[in-house]
Amino acid sequence: MNGSGGLTGVNDVRGDAGPALLAEAQDLVLAYGSHVAMRPSSFVIPAQGVTAIIGPNGSGKSTLLNALAGVIEPRSGRLRVLGRPPREAYRDIAYVMQALSFPEGTPITVREVVCMGRYSTRGWFRPLTRADRDRVARAMDLLEVTDLAKRHLGELSGGQRQRVYVAQALAQNHQALLLDEPLTGLDLVSARTIDRIIHTERERGHSVVLTTHDLDEARAADHVILMRSHVLAAGPPCDVLTRRNLEDAYGLGALHEHSDDVILDDPAHPQGHGPVRPCDPIDPPHPERKASHHHE
Repeated sequence: MNGSGGLTGVNDVRGDAGPALLAEAQDLVLAYGSHVAMRPSSFVIPAQGVTAIIGPNGSGKSTLLNALAGVIEPRSGRLRVLGRPPREAYRDIAYVMQALSFPEGTPITVREVVCMGRYSTRGWFRPLTRADRDRVARAMDLLEVTDLAKRHLGELSGGQRQRVYVAQALAQNHQALLLDEPLTGLDLVSARTIDRIIHTERERGHSVVLTTHDLDEARAADHVILMRSHVLAAGPPCDVLTRRNLEDAYGLGALHEHSDDVILDDPAHPQGHGPVRPCDPIDPPHPERKASHHHE
């Protein structure tokens, strides 16, 4: 464990040693069968920081995350992750899917689930080394699930299971961590624990890409991608999360004035947005907000 409380691994990226970009897309089109989920889009995702992908329900956020992880192939256009096609970079990508689940009644313990994070390095049938077991133990400690090690996955709450899945991802050697709506619907303890990991990963020089419906979450990131079936805007939060861009993404009338704040009305996630203030050149965010954790 390093000084920031993270995990050490052979693929850690520190300082200027890593690539300048995590991902680069040119005229990228993503589809499932005949359904086009993302129209032609060009963008970059910087390395060694937190990128938030935000947009209304059905805007293509999870589809883009699947493409970055190599789960789906581009319909057309070009996508590179860590300088390679995603299917060649997947070993360096730890991905926590929103819908990840095991069949009900599967007799698998928390420790066994986290140990699966080592399979991309060790393979399915080779026994774990002491170094592997140490890394698993550190990941479980960071996500505060060590005391659940012998519990079956089906016995856990939703927040506990999400922490187990993130621990599995941290147990994997990786340069980037992809999280699909990692904080949605979680209890406060789980949300704070996972939020802390997001910032710890950034401090270690790793890249984090997360999807979110929360504008505060997006504003706390280093880089934002705003979507509505294509990439509407990408860049620093204050360049992307402007009133005009948000209305383009969510529709005219989606932003409502309330006292000194603005409320985003997203019917698909009615509890996902408290009062927020979109970034505008005439109303920049407070500098201290950028450095704060999402749920403090």
